[in-house]
Amino acid sequence: MKLGIGTYAYMWSIGFPGAAPERPMTALDLLAKARELGVRVVQIGPNLPLDQLSEAEREAIVRQAREGQLELEIGTRGLETDHLRRYVALTARVGATLLRTIPEVAGGKVPSVPEIAAYLRAIIPDLAAAGVRLAMENGRIPAQDLDGLLRTLACPWIGITLDTVNSLAIPEGTEEVVQTLARHTLCLHLKEFVVQRVWHMMGFTVEGRPAGKGQLNVPWLLDTLRAAGVSPNAILELWPPEQKTLQETIALEQAWAVESINYLRQYIPD
Repeated sequence: MKLGIGTYAYMWSIGFPGAAPERPMTALDLLAKARELGVRVVQIGPNLPLDQLSEAEREAIVRQAREGQLELEIGTRGLETDHLRRYVALTARVGATLLRTIPEVAGGKVPSVPEIAAYLRAIIPDLAAAGVRLAMENGRIPAQDLDGLLRTLACPWIGITLDTVNSLAIPEGTEEVVQTLARHTLCLHLKEFVVQRVWHMMGFTVEGRPAGKGQLNVPWLLDTLRAAGVSPNAILELWPPEQKTLQETIALEQAWAVESINYLRQYIPD
């Protein structure tokens, strides 16, 4: 297991509609940040889509990753066969062996489990030929359904990107999801969180926190994965709450990244 950072550790720094920094973080900036933090893995997700970069930009990413001895992982969203084939080829071209995706199709629709199985079967030959593993992220499909799907496929090229918070939206608890999907995990999105009652006691809020400052039991999480016989890279992701200004939010995000990596080092020394 190696510790890394992903583009979703720096959403505010990269920017998105409604939050556009003066100088958005680039993929090369992210690689430089990884070297600064002393981590060995960088996951470039769909908020910095690899297929929208020029060939020269992709070559610069590969060159900088090689010089910094950084392992690359690639992220996208969607299950459409042509899209995945293009991304499998891009993943292999930059020297990565893991492609993360969100199991959805055009318009953000979540297909049925049989439909997902058909999409996955269609891409298995491409994965095997390229030596790329496809890791679907949990969040909108019950963990038991994902477990059943992967047991049926029984394919070494397909597994799970295990996110520690996403499934609260279904809702499913973190421990339930981890215990169900641990054996299938190819990638870990390590995201800290806290669930709190609102002041009037009628409801809850879910917010991000720096690693070690929330309700995620990191030692238990890592022990559960090891007991399942898997050792995925652990990619830090962050959910910093919006501050008064974008600049303050970005500063908080940057500080949380440093604090989180420092905390996680005691459990993932590489």
